[in-house]
Amino acid sequence: MTRRHGRFPAGRPVRTVLTVLTAVGVLAGAALAGAAPAAAVAAGTEIAPGVVYEEFDIQAVKGPTHAHVLRVDLRDPRVRLDLLHPGAVAARAPVSALADSAGAVAGVNGDFFNITETQHPGVEATGATVGPAIAQGHVLKAAVPAGQRFGPALPPGTTTEDVFGVGVDRRGRLDRLALDGSVRTPEGALPLGGLNQYALPENSVGAFTAQWGSVSRVRATCGSDSERADPCSSDTYEVTVRRGRVVSASDLPGSGPIAADTTVLVGREAGARWLRKLSAGEQVVVRHRLVASASRIPYRFALAGYPVLRGGQPLPGLDGATGAVRTAVGIADGGRRLLLFAVDGDPAYRSGLTIAEVADEMRALGSVDAFSLDGGGSTTLVAREPGATTVTVRNHPQGGAERPVPNGIGVFSAP
Repeated sequence: MTRRHGRFPAGRPVRTVLTVLTAVGVLAGAALAGAAPAAAVAAGTEIAPGVVYEEFDIQAVKGPTHAHVLRVDLRDPRVRLDLLHPGAVAARAPVSALADSAGAVAGVNGDFFNITETQHPGVEATGATVGPAIAQGHVLKAAVPAGQRFGPALPPGTTTEDVFGVGVDRRGRLDRLALDGSVRTPEGALPLGGLNQYALPENSVGAFTAQWGSVSRVRATCGSDSERADPCSSDTYEVTVRRGRVVSASDLPGSGPIAADTTVLVGREAGARWLRKLSAGEQVVVRHRLVASASRIPYRFALAGYPVLRGGQPLPGLDGATGAVRTAVGIADGGRRLLLFAVDGDPAYRSGLTIAEVADEMRALGSVDAFSLDGGGSTTLVAREPGATTVTVRNHPQGGAERPVPNGIGVFSAP
């Protein structure tokens, strides 16, 4: 990749910024001393305290492309990040609508998701994401098996449990979140295999709560641990637990909203056979949590994708051949500064970046760690104009319009 003229302090390259600057934007950016390298702040527009937007050209391997970046300073106590989502795991909405409904000043799309079910005729695509998700400190869901993932192949050594998140310490970091849970009855206990997931491991029992939404739970029993397109299981069972007691059961997973005091247990194969032993009125205790592998700091928010840069070094085995429209998030300054990055989907730039180029670009922007999110038609970056009360879409989404997505990263900044 080649970049246009100019340099950051310490020799870091700067891109040609196409943002139209106002005197207010430049002066406000200058007031954010330390929020980003001085040249970057002077070239961008401060859309809210601690949040700077810029755009620039990149000459990539596949041809010219155009990028949009939000620089977010978590050292500013007025600034925070949280999950954008439509109120249910199995639901979707445009990023702009998610941002405006939450009061965010900016945001990008998030995790890969169950977008289609062409391999399973008659089965409804759920719209639910691949990996774990936490919003406002509350766990929404866990990760599907690796073979059930939607999206490009994962880099070696990464999993569907990989997340980017921000802890209660207000620092961004990369981590893994694994499900730890159980279903207990007077007769015994079984490990919990899933939480609000569109795909459950073979021979397991998964829990669905009010956070799931009303979409059918049949998809959770389709595919296998190694192949998303494998047939749906012929051995399934569903048990509804309300206030700790079994109230109903069915041979087939159902649909419809789940009450706040209710958990629906879905089993496949050995898990289904275990659930069939339960009787109406029997006591059942369902426990679940997400356990971090790298941090003991509780997460305020987290969402999944996959890492591309760790400790300033690209992960080995990144694809350097396939160009695409991309979304990513970068971490700098010990997690106190973040960069939200989106490639433009305009036809003139649609050749995009390879995932190896994404890692290089995030490092050039100052990231020490970086994380790839869903791309292609999902890539969307929104931000308010200075003084505005609603966001506008800053990139050109591939396909000409915003794609509804299940989650994203929201940037919030108090006046």
